[in-house]
Amino acid sequence: MIRQLKSALPASDISQDALLTKAVESLLTQVEKGGDEAVHALSVRFDGLDRRSYRLTDAEIKNCVDNLTRQQRADIDFAQDQVRNFAQAQKNALRDIEVETLPGVVLGHKNVPIANVGCYVPGGKYPLLASAHMSVLTAKVAGCERVITCAPPFNGEIAPLIVAAQHLAGADEIYCLGGVQAIAAMALGTETIDAVDMLAGPGNAYVAEAKRLLFGRVGIDLFAGPTETLVIADETVDGEICATDLLGQAEHGVNSPAVLITNSEKLARDTLREIDRLLEILPTREIARKAWEDCGEIIVCDTLEEMVEVADRIASEHVQVMTRDPQYFLDRMKNYGALFLGQRTTVAYGDKVIGTNHTLPTKRAARYTGGLWVGKFIKTCTYQKIVTDEASVLIGEYCSRLSIMEGFAGHAEQANIRVRRYGRRNVPYGGAVE
Repeated sequence: MIRQLKSALPASDISQDALLTKAVESLLTQVEKGGDEAVHALSVRFDGLDRRSYRLTDAEIKNCVDNLTRQQRADIDFAQDQVRNFAQAQKNALRDIEVETLPGVVLGHKNVPIANVGCYVPGGKYPLLASAHMSVLTAKVAGCERVITCAPPFNGEIAPLIVAAQHLAGADEIYCLGGVQAIAAMALGTETIDAVDMLAGPGNAYVAEAKRLLFGRVGIDLFAGPTETLVIADETVDGEICATDLLGQAEHGVNSPAVLITNSEKLARDTLREIDRLLEILPTREIARKAWEDCGEIIVCDTLEEMVEVADRIASEHVQVMTRDPQYFLDRMKNYGALFLGQRTTVAYGDKVIGTNHTLPTKRAARYTGGLWVGKFIKTCTYQKIVTDEASVLIGEYCSRLSIMEGFAGHAEQANIRVRRYGRRNVPYGGAVE
């Protein structure tokens, strides 16, 4: 039996979403019509940053990198090495193919990097330099020719750690721009910023909505919502580690869901007590407490099968598995952004340093997509060629008849003209090959 020891509050109503959409549409229109002038006005209004150009100079970028301490530089280099190594391994798993499916018929596909990519690195609340590794560096490993990146100022100034990470990841252009104006400038272009073909990177609700509205005019990595975490645990762990992992992700924002699924009611109640204790000492407790009160859940199941069933229904962004046999969940779960198997690893490792990408599906999108990876920046494009007259005639005969079945005489003629020329057959115009 599945029972709820703690429930989350109902989600926000649709009217709030409509207001958000309307506000973002207005901002996008301002940038599309006003270009650089609108970007400047919105940056002053929302970020308090007044610059003649929001593209950072080489000297500004160098200053950010040079001001890193030795330890900071080593830590960023280590994290980027891990992300680069895993992205390269993923890229190596992709291969071009060419196969002769019938005598004289050659089909293939090529993996082609997207030419121009814009990466957003959030930084208004926290300077999330890890997002630079995850988007910029992964796009460069994919082979994208031009990768530009935007991050908002932090406390009204250029965020030096983010800029350093962006540069070390390989960004070709770095802008100190945040919010909808940054997304609009990259996607739509301005007098001084060439438009990109794809947007990537997480952000707040306004950034996510801007990406959603621009999808189609440009590509996007995925639709992102508030950070989510799901802990699956049994009696082999204690309440302190479960509470720590839940609150560690709840600090992202007051609307970040944090859920525990367990088959141990004792662990469930111990975790509740530990959450209360940690919320007295956690430096980010104001945010984490609100997130836990509003979005936290504890679900108790009787069996492992029920735990898998509930986890797949939730389809969480992050799933931390701390059970006697984590492999059981890897083998059976279908819906998740990323799995963290065993108590030796944790979601924070994935967020910052271990090498897997931290831009992952939220709001149950894990039912139909995975997260950001090197393949998101690569188009798999097919091609075909026919190298003999006989093969052209064979395919043409079938194509002609199938086209007439659908009422497409023009399509049929594309086949018929080749049957006539390469097969020396008399095919009536607009008819089907017999």
